[in-house]
Amino acid sequence: MMRNNEISNNYDTENILTEDILTDDIPSDDKEIITIEEDTCNERLDKYLSLIYPELSRSFIQGLIKDGNVFVNEKTAKASLKLKTGDILSVYIPEPEELGVEPEDIPLDIVYEDADIIIVNKPQGMVVHPANGHFTGTLVNALLYHCKDLSGVNGVMRPGIVHRIDMDTSGLLVVCKNDNAHKALSEQFSVHSITRVYTAICHGTIAEGTEGPVDKPIGRSKKDRKKMAIDPGGRRAVTHYKAVRKLKDDFTLIECRLETGRTHQIRVHMASLNHPILGDPVYGPKKCPYNLKGQLLHAGTLGFIHPSTGEYMEFHSELPEHFKKILNILS
Repeated sequence: MMRNNEISNNYDTENILTEDILTDDIPSDDKEIITIEEDTCNERLDKYLSLIYPELSRSFIQGLIKDGNVFVNEKTAKASLKLKTGDILSVYIPEPEELGVEPEDIPLDIVYEDADIIIVNKPQGMVVHPANGHFTGTLVNALLYHCKDLSGVNGVMRPGIVHRIDMDTSGLLVVCKNDNAHKALSEQFSVHSITRVYTAICHGTIAEGTEGPVDKPIGRSKKDRKKMAIDPGGRRAVTHYKAVRKLKDDFTLIECRLETGRTHQIRVHMASLNHPILGDPVYGPKKCPYNLKGQLLHAGTLGFIHPSTGEYMEFHSELPEHFKKILNILS
């Protein structure tokens, strides 16, 4: 495994926090224009918006429509309006109010903690920070209860958050308690010197030991807003994958090391190789034979230089029970 100082830095140096968070947020202070295609016509307006904005609750979407933030052919409309081919939607989603995020007594699996940072093992199903549709029950709510103070670099909705992993991805995250630690770690993310290794089970058979980089740019899908896609005009994204071993039923256990950190990067890259992650309904088969609640993707290794001591630290997390259960079935 490459250590942090062995990873190439020949890439853009924009703060990776900006990439990871803003590329996955809802457009704000602007209207998103959507043209209704033939395969999406005849849907109710509120149901259609729920499909393309899965991160928003149905009641939130109905509120947007009621408050006049959704236009169909430049006119306000009712939630029950049936859409037609060629209709043009203009959707305005206001910035969330800067409400104080409430501390919540939610159990945390803390791997390491000191005066500057906390390493947390996030369970599958937990959202990292509050956003539209998810204002409670997040990792940030739990952290505020545990330690009271977090860095303020990213504002009240994302205190302490330097990077994040998807709601249905499990594993390690580093969170900062103060601004100096936050800035120091953000710089390491920006030059891609953080060690991040994931374990996953993917569809299809890959010969054991097969490895290689996937160097394909990623951007927001132009056809489906809830998805990311390989896009020549997107941001450069590099994933190094390796087949660990073949499993039953045409599946493979793989290891992926991130060189960049784009939204849904591993999921998009493996799907582009025709090896989507098992349990991923967005980039893989809609139906899963094992009744999974999300993709089998676990952030098992996280390494970086400590912001105060200057020493390299590396942390490891065992596969969660839901992952090990399926691995045992397929082994």
